[in-house]
Amino acid sequence: MKLHKYLGAELPNDYKICSVIRTNDILEVKVLEKSSDNLSHFKKISKTEYLDMNTGEIKKYEESKSRRDNIISLKRTFKNLRNLINNNFVGASNELFLTLTYAENMTDVKRLYSDFDIFMKRFKRRYSNIDYINAVEPQGRGAWHCHVLIRFNDLKKIYIPNDDIAKLWGHGFTSTKSLKGIDNIGAYLTAYLTDIELTPETAQSNSKIVTKEIIDDNTGIKSEKKFIKGGRCHMYPVGMNIFRHSRGIKPPNIVKVPFSEIKKEIGSRTPDFSSTYEILDDNGKHLNTVSYLNFNLKRNKNQGV
Repeated sequence: MKLHKYLGAELPNDYKICSVIRTNDILEVKVLEKSSDNLSHFKKISKTEYLDMNTGEIKKYEESKSRRDNIISLKRTFKNLRNLINNNFVGASNELFLTLTYAENMTDVKRLYSDFDIFMKRFKRRYSNIDYINAVEPQGRGAWHCHVLIRFNDLKKIYIPNDDIAKLWGHGFTSTKSLKGIDNIGAYLTAYLTDIELTPETAQSNSKIVTKEIIDDNTGIKSEKKFIKGGRCHMYPVGMNIFRHSRGIKPPNIVKVPFSEIKKEIGSRTPDFSSTYEILDDNGKHLNTVSYLNFNLKRNKNQGV
């Protein structure tokens, strides 16, 4: 099975049944061209094989040698992470965003997770009843560091000096930030994990370039930098667990409703993001079309609702 992507997606009619993921103020709407995904005759047998029940053939899933070859899987991982973040973090005063780095060029992933576990044990001795999501990021030189979202469940407000975090971590530079004012924290963090700064070494002729406003952690000065969209993705090893979280982090629910129910909430808003994928079988035959529409209800509140 293969996917072919198209830009944008049209709004469905009022009676179309949609799958909706709500993560606080963000709605992700999934719309299938056909009510069935047309894949029910495929049955998974193992991690490497599936059965085509129409023909009786046992086929192998396409294998990939890197995450770049298997970009669909990587995008799904970051989409799941984005939804998980937005379902549990809203930019409240009891939430923090930590970055934990190494002074050395540390390339050992096992040590990375071991050091993080030790850090969290130290952290929980001082601050109980917390929940967190930890996502790891690779650097071009092979080094790794952690981005951690922490929610303090018993507190309405939290402030921790960055020097205290650095002492608990003990391996290098740290950054401690509030999440206040960020209206899509999931997109904010996953951009850290996927985009890479544009330099003569990273530039490619087919790169998609985006400009972002960056705040220097040491001076607080804002500046604009150019980044390659998704330029970091090829640095993740196949099969690596990119993120982990505590037990109190809850996945979002998925509900199926007619689009008319969604319109009651979005009013005349247009999607903040949309995309369409055509699902093809191994021979290139059309199976179905799936569209995604993303609405951030914190934005464009002056539009008709």
